[in-house]
Amino acid sequence: MAKSHHILIPLGCLLLASCGGTSDDDAQLNALDNELASMNDGNPSRDPQLREALAGQIMVDPGLTQSSNANAVRPPNRPASDQLPSLPPPADPVDARTLKSAPVAARDCPECRASAGAFTLAAKAGQQPGNAACLSGLRYSATWANRMPQALAPYPGSRVAEAAGNDANGCGLRIVSLRTAAPAAKVIDYYYTRASGAGYSAEHKLDGAQHVLGGTRGPAAYMVYATARPGGGTDIDLVVKGR
Repeated sequence: MAKSHHILIPLGCLLLASCGGTSDDDAQLNALDNELASMNDGNPSRDPQLREALAGQIMVDPGLTQSSNANAVRPPNRPASDQLPSLPPPADPVDARTLKSAPVAARDCPECRASAGAFTLAAKAGQQPGNAACLSGLRYSATWANRMPQALAPYPGSRVAEAAGNDANGCGLRIVSLRTAAPAAKVIDYYYTRASGAGYSAEHKLDGAQHVLGGTRGPAAYMVYATARPGGGTDIDLVVKGR
């Protein structure tokens, strides 16, 4: 029996030593946790590097503010758009040798200046006297492009971007936006050839990149806006009243 007592005593000492070591480790871990918590409690006075970062001045290069979003999905400072990218129009099929030259353009073009603020087809049509009464009944559909007077039909090979019209109460109003690969001057020559051949008068005006051709035939009237695109080709707006 005495022998067994000698065995139990060392085991008891080991257990006590083990418990004492665990207490020391826990105390060290608690002290470390408290130190880390005090450094991250939001008080910059406890962290010299954080204090220096907060006190420093943020450097901004104004020349790089736009390029910072160069690879972004949405370009900077622009609203997101749900429009699909437009396809380029096909090659211009019109033979220039079949066209008559439009009259020399007058450089005073109030219609050009007014159209700069017309962002809808209705606003574009509203610039012509007599169209205001027909604007409220305007209906938008690409089919209106096929209902233009023959002499003022869409330019061959062009793409229709938007079209609207109103036949109620004898309006006979047609408005079509097109895009073509042809240069603006050729577009004007084309419509001058067509309109003059159908008995319309024609007046040509120019302001910068925009040409305007307009005229009448009795109570009917038309306006052709042809604006050169920076990458080539032309945006066309046709406004026709009556037949």
